[in-house]
Amino acid sequence: MPSRRIRVTGTPEAPLRAALAALRTELGVPETFPPEVLVEAERAAKSPVPPAEDATDIPFFTIDPPTSMDLDQAMHLSRRGTGGTGGTGGTGFRVRYAIADVAAFVVPGGALDAEAHRRVTTLYFPDEKTPLHPPLLSEGAASLLPDVTRPAVLWTIDLDADGRTVAVDVRRALVRSRAKLDYATAQRRIDAGTAEEPLALLKDIGEARERLEVESGGISLNVPEQEIVERDDTYELAYRAPLPADGWNAQISLLTGMAAADLMLTHGTGVLRTLPTAPDGAVGRLHRTAHALHIDWPHHMAYAELIRSLDPHLPHHAAFLQECTTLLRGAGYTVFRDGNLPAITTHAAVAAPYTHCTAPLRRLVDRYASELCLAPGNPPAWVLAGLDALPKQMADGTRLAGTVERECVDIVEAALLKDRVGDLFDGCVVDVDERQPTVGKVQLNTPAVVARLEGGTTPLPLGERLRVRLTQADPGTSKVRFAPA
Repeated sequence: MPSRRIRVTGTPEAPLRAALAALRTELGVPETFPPEVLVEAERAAKSPVPPAEDATDIPFFTIDPPTSMDLDQAMHLSRRGTGGTGGTGGTGFRVRYAIADVAAFVVPGGALDAEAHRRVTTLYFPDEKTPLHPPLLSEGAASLLPDVTRPAVLWTIDLDADGRTVAVDVRRALVRSRAKLDYATAQRRIDAGTAEEPLALLKDIGEARERLEVESGGISLNVPEQEIVERDDTYELAYRAPLPADGWNAQISLLTGMAAADLMLTHGTGVLRTLPTAPDGAVGRLHRTAHALHIDWPHHMAYAELIRSLDPHLPHHAAFLQECTTLLRGAGYTVFRDGNLPAITTHAAVAAPYTHCTAPLRRLVDRYASELCLAPGNPPAWVLAGLDALPKQMADGTRLAGTVERECVDIVEAALLKDRVGDLFDGCVVDVDERQPTVGKVQLNTPAVVARLEGGTTPLPLGERLRVRLTQADPGTSKVRFAPA
């Protein structure tokens, strides 16, 4: 699901680095791994548990941000049926999705396992990240880097011509990625018609799955990402709207998460990512926000249909998409066992049962999900023993990750604007507190900042342009604040 992330290119200046270091200290974020964890990681990196099957003949590829080294997933896409290369029995597609096999390196109950349960998830700061596993594994021996052989959990999902799942197989296998692509490169090759079939089919399969998502009422929010770039000893802040390839790639992960959830439900034991349907009041609030932002939302138009009509490159559309993330509050992890299914088995945004299973290098629960799918009728004892504690552990870890994200946004924005207190900016009021209508949020035209707006004497004009003055900005001390000019 989308989140508001910040990426920094270049070396942050000293005040920003100091503020981020102070934040890590305040939140109790671990600085290093204990010696016994590093010793165990080094031993595991040299001798992981080998899978029985060899799938290194399949030319997998990865798609990730350019600087990423913790590569959880690699894919190979092909056609099925007459004239195809991926199987028989009807036309359609075959998705092979290799997921890093973290369990091949982590001994249950060992030091690595205990540390992963303490950290729960990788934390992303603008200047560095705090990984779930030691980089020796997460960016080395367990990562699906190109031109090296790795143990993986290999999903093979056959789709019909419309993109519907017709068969699923999951097993352990050795894999070998042949190429490390980023989103821009993948998009450019697909658009230019120069992509080889395994990459070119990402568009065909992605768009087919998006059409099915529309039919089912699922929703993918294309929320822009804030990006800070260092140029000429200063910073620029802008929004990066997702490329179509981002969405197609996400559809492969969603497909796998839905297949995994179905396997768990069929066999009666598992852990799902669930989200109840948003209450009418929350949707009603979004209707009011859309009206204020001059977004046409006819009463007969479904929410999902509106979302797909929006352009994240447009500031008022981007602001509305960000507000839509409020409907995702309430997502959690739901454990069930022995055929006793929970009251809610679906994720409202996916409009289907769904689980997290495609990012085990960065998220604890995914390792458990993989094991539950590899042996659905008889999962390992350590999986069953740790299952009931997972929802709270993941909730705590996810909450910390959310705090890191919010605080980092505040710190970086303050660092970028610290020398401009008193300056005037043009912006748009994108949120108003219903209980305090003189308080809200403003989205600046430039730089790409969304911050608190307060200090006026009249209700703020939601959706309207407004001239504002920066009243405070000090990284680590005070958050960015504006007042109506």
